[in-house]
Amino acid sequence: MSDDATQRTQQIAPVQLKVSGRTLAFITGGGLVAGALIVLGAIMPAEFNTDPLGIGKLSGISRLWAPESKDFKAGGGVTLSHSSTAPRMSHVVDIPLGAEGWPEAALEYKVHMTPGQSVLFRWQVLNADGSPATVPVEFEQHGHDVVDEHVPETVVDYRKDRALSDEGSMTAPLEGIFGWYFRNHAPDPVIIRIEFEGYYSLIPPGQPGNEFRIRPKETTASQ
Repeated sequence: MSDDATQRTQQIAPVQLKVSGRTLAFITGGGLVAGALIVLGAIMPAEFNTDPLGIGKLSGISRLWAPESKDFKAGGGVTLSHSSTAPRMSHVVDIPLGAEGWPEAALEYKVHMTPGQSVLFRWQVLNADGSPATVPVEFEQHGHDVVDEHVPETVVDYRKDRALSDEGSMTAPLEGIFGWYFRNHAPDPVIIRIEFEGYYSLIPPGQPGNEFRIRPKETTASQ
């Protein structure tokens, strides 16, 4: 190699790439953001069925996690969701039952409901002084449509049992009157206190379902 070539080679200095702290921080932050987006937008929807950014739903990635599914169809023509044009109501009713053997030892009380309407209820057996009773009453929770006397009724039986209290819900599969029949088996009179709330209409005293002319009290829950 000639002296000129050697001199030119020695004059070539190595190039040093200088990166500022701001640029390095930007690159590092961008990598962290990109990684977070991958985790939140792809890994979590696909592996854990969690889609905080909504990207999994838009891209279809979330379906990778979802199991096979099929639509549930309710039978009997009953819809699973019901919208009511009537306001929500809430009442309390005290039903007096005579001692065992009295004609007034058994009594029935119902409300009117249309298909899909529901009632939340709670009832308890009380002594005449308001203290909790100790002898369970016989009850039947049922309902039926209201038809002409020459047409057979369609009866809906919910439950039959003996208890000192009960609570739950009741949904009407058809238009009609729904409620309870109670019979006292204690030697003293008792009171059945029912609290109910939902979508229904009261039956006027003396009409079918309220032959004993019970008058419920409206509560503030419906206000």
